[in-house]
Amino acid sequence: MEKELIKIKNDFRKELDSVDNFDDLQALQIKYLGRKGKLTLLFKNLPRFAEKERKKWGVVLNNLKTEIELEIQEKEKEIKEKIVFKNFEKEWLDVTYFGGEIERGHLHPLTLTFNEIIDIFKKIGFEVVEGPEIESDFYNFEALNIPKEHPARDTQDSFYIISDILLRTHTSPVQVRFMEKHQPPFSVIVPGRVYRRDFDATHTPMFHQLEGLMVGQTINFSHLKAVLEYFAKEFFGQERKLRFRPHHFPFTEPSAEVDVSCGICGGRGCRACKYSGWLEILGAGMVHPNVLKVSGIDSSKYQGFAFGMGIERIAMLKYNIDDLRLFFENDLRFCEEF
Repeated sequence: MEKELIKIKNDFRKELDSVDNFDDLQALQIKYLGRKGKLTLLFKNLPRFAEKERKKWGVVLNNLKTEIELEIQEKEKEIKEKIVFKNFEKEWLDVTYFGGEIERGHLHPLTLTFNEIIDIFKKIGFEVVEGPEIESDFYNFEALNIPKEHPARDTQDSFYIISDILLRTHTSPVQVRFMEKHQPPFSVIVPGRVYRRDFDATHTPMFHQLEGLMVGQTINFSHLKAVLEYFAKEFFGQERKLRFRPHHFPFTEPSAEVDVSCGICGGRGCRACKYSGWLEILGAGMVHPNVLKVSGIDSSKYQGFAFGMGIERIAMLKYNIDDLRLFFENDLRFCEEF
């Protein structure tokens, strides 16, 4: 029995050394530990031995069986590691290899427009301030001389959250909030998002505005004109001209709509400007005394001007874009043009 066990053990190890795949390993396991395996047959022969010998060789056989099982398990791990390593070799990647230029992102045309406008006004002393997009009815309307019964509210198709809280329809509420906490003189611009119920080629439910405000003891309409002419020439080109048309806004008096000469036809008239030679860019005027009073500023001592422009409209004029919705469709081909 002893010689036979030694031979089985040696034969098993020689054959195990030559195994390099799971199929051969399984076949080897069956050969020695299967129902008709070499070691199994020895177990079946144990009843022929005397009780004392049976117990002795039973322990030896069990130890050998355990040893063979452990060596098979180790071989299985070894084969798995070799397979994993081979896969790694196939999928190996040199992380130090230069793969070429990485494509950089692009600033959105609205961001480019915002940045350029803000830089222009900063050069002449305007400070950038911001305010909440969720606004109270008081700041959005009443403080701006638009009481509940005012007809101007009919044109503000607003997104109300509750009866007196809404998404702001313009950036003008920030003017009142700023004036409540600061005494003149000051000059500020207010960039930000605003919301109205509108959606077509020239309107979207969310869009961007930039508001301007200057208040002091000697501020008059000529200052407003000078500031806007400086902006127009810096932004659109030194050859461009401005035109002021009388208009009405509840929060300014007198008020005006401001046009810039068409850059395509040079003011002669074309399809882009509807053959008028002019393109509307913003609304402006002298701050209404009621707005100054409700903000805590003495309207008999101070006066000021305000203006507001839609950034999308300005960008459309700057880059000759004919559909406002292109700004919000996230088409990379569109963004890459700028």
